[in-house]
Amino acid sequence: MIHTLNHIQVGQNAVIKKMLNNDAMKRRLSDVGLIEGTTVSCVTKAPFGDPKAFAVRGAVIALREEDSKNILIEEDR
Repeated sequence: MIHTLNHIQVGQNAVIKKMLNNDAMKRRLSDVGLIEGTTVSCVTKAPFGDPKAFAVRGAVIALREEDSKNILIEEDR
């Protein structure tokens, strides 16, 4: 099932399917390894839920909901 990255919860994994972010944000995310086909996992979230931290290719990055809602994913079961 396809969702957006902001929907996965702590401990869940997903595979990036498509990036709908603007070109500048897409470039920044690709620079840290967040590209189509990459597996990501949600490792933690801020006390009020935004931002969430994701493990990507051995690094942990924090993304605001505003940015993660533009990343289509397929949950990894």
